[in-house]
Amino acid sequence: MPKASREIINELNKLREEVHLHNRKYHVDDSPVISDAEFDRLFDRLVEIEKQYPELITPDSPSQRVGAAPSKKFESVPHRIPMLSLQKVTTPEEFAAFDRRVKEGLELTADIEYFTEPKMDGLAVELIYRKGVFELGLTRGDGTTGENITPNLRTIKSLPLKLSGNTAKRFPLLEVRGEVIMRRSDFEKLNETLKANNQESLANPRNGAAGSLRQLDSSITASRPLIFYAYGISDTKLPELNTQHKVMELLQSEGFVVNKMAHLSKGAASVEKDFDALIKKRTTLDYDIDGMVAKVNSFEYQELLGQISRAPRWAVAWKFAAEQAETVVEDIEFSVGRTGVITPIAKLKPVHVSGVTVSNASLHNEDEVKTLDVRIGDTVVVRRAGEVIPEVVDVVYEQRPDHAKPVKFPTKCPSCGEPVVRPEGEAAHRCLNFSCPAQVEGRLTHFASKAGLDIEGLGEKLARQLTREGLVKNPADLFFLKKVQLLPLELFAEKKAENLISAIDKARKTELPKIIAALGIIGVGETAAKLLAQEFEQFDKLMNATHDDLVSIPGIGPVIAANIVQFFSDKKHRQMIEKMKKGGVQFPIYKKTAKSARIKGKSFVITGTLSKPRPHFKKIIEDNGGKVAGSVSAKTDFLLCGAEPGSKLDDAKKLGVKVVDEDGLNKLLS
Repeated sequence: MPKASREIINELNKLREEVHLHNRKYHVDDSPVISDAEFDRLFDRLVEIEKQYPELITPDSPSQRVGAAPSKKFESVPHRIPMLSLQKVTTPEEFAAFDRRVKEGLELTADIEYFTEPKMDGLAVELIYRKGVFELGLTRGDGTTGENITPNLRTIKSLPLKLSGNTAKRFPLLEVRGEVIMRRSDFEKLNETLKANNQESLANPRNGAAGSLRQLDSSITASRPLIFYAYGISDTKLPELNTQHKVMELLQSEGFVVNKMAHLSKGAASVEKDFDALIKKRTTLDYDIDGMVAKVNSFEYQELLGQISRAPRWAVAWKFAAEQAETVVEDIEFSVGRTGVITPIAKLKPVHVSGVTVSNASLHNEDEVKTLDVRIGDTVVVRRAGEVIPEVVDVVYEQRPDHAKPVKFPTKCPSCGEPVVRPEGEAAHRCLNFSCPAQVEGRLTHFASKAGLDIEGLGEKLARQLTREGLVKNPADLFFLKKVQLLPLELFAEKKAENLISAIDKARKTELPKIIAALGIIGVGETAAKLLAQEFEQFDKLMNATHDDLVSIPGIGPVIAANIVQFFSDKKHRQMIEKMKKGGVQFPIYKKTAKSARIKGKSFVITGTLSKPRPHFKKIIEDNGGKVAGSVSAKTDFLLCGAEPGSKLDDAKKLGVKVVDEDGLNKLLS
């Protein structure tokens, strides 16, 4: 292997500095100074050099943000300095009492200077920098020991991988603490994508952030829109850093994202005004907060005040009232979804939250249970996510009773008794029994939903009835139901039975994409179903497609391809499809809306700046029978090229791919 020259090393160092700078401009300052194409060119050149000279790859290189190989588990690592919990207050009177205790502890009568900022609702983590390089990242865990999630944290683009030389020299060891969050707008877009691919949607931004960070495969984390907000450091005895305000100025200067609403306030009355102002701003924010944190600004005062048990005497979390409440976990049960995913449900002592009585709350999966360290008997904080879904957001560890019982995930399905597995790389436990009653109910509901065959009147309640009465054991049985079988069921009068039979009859004639989506293949939602219908046109061709056939389709990745192959290789699924055919379900040939045979089946890649957004041209190409991929390969037929193209143009030239501009595309379609 050739040794890198001084020129190559200098170029690589310069590229890293430029990419770091532009990452900060884009992800932190929100003020990019170069185009995406130019950034891609810089990044691609950096990766090219590192591939040629792998010995030059360093942990702080921007190329290391894409994710590492999947790990088997997270290693437990102790915090050098514990990550403490915060005392909570909910009223001005309670904060005034806290302020009074601070003054008494310091033997002062003058107003105390506080540093206040919104209390962001994400996952608390610690980042350890040695000699200015990000070396280790830990979850908060129980406050004394966290989990090593370094590869996952490294993928967050707003997180600096390297500090300035001056800071590295001043602070050879710097432990930065903060919150990893997902913005509401990013969360909604991510859920739309997951839903379109028929994947489990995320419950809320906090769980989205926490779940993304606890993925064993960090490439999944890299695909999630996470942001790290710094809120402080662990060691308050560093030279020249004698206040919280100075720490935040340093962190901001080093490229960390800090909350723009953080500032100094003097006295309890001023802090109360801050809190009132935050309540008014809350609904306008693009991220979730559950209150405000107020810290004594002076580190000298913080040390004098000290701590009690697991909480400091110098800081408090002023929580929003009414939207969350404390209650006790009386038991934890497990529910089974249509794809076999087993979800832990906390059975709560009934509590009033946001105008309703809550007695159940989802704990999502084993990783979430471990992150919270929630146990039967614990006092927990419950919130209604988005004012609808109850969830456990925190555990009051100080009130944990001696008899608190850790959660054990079932080894057998609570619905059918078959063995439960946790597939490698997944957060969820699954029951793999196709005939599991709980799954049958879920599949039936999905099959009849608007995304599926749109059978009006067949919702969750009726699906449960039909399954428990033994009338439907898989969706194909619907097409053999008779009115006489429905009439004995609860609330089934003559008219309702006739309407359901009529809706089922109507579903026998539908479009191929809706049939594919209705089957409930993991990862195959409406969007993927349409792609598959366009590609194969006939259902039998899809049913016999190989993994290679499937991954060659733009938009169908290796995981979804594997799910499709596995689904159709299952004898029970094929039997269900045959029964659907016998029941009169028509599997029509998909009729494309292609207007030009000249690009039918042709593969396009788009690069550069065009006269309209890329989705506009993607739709034109697909409507005319073409396909759009994300990267240039030997299978690419055309590169649609606009102004300031990226490295895709170079790739196209190397591979002999024909390059066309917008006029060229119009000529192809004419």
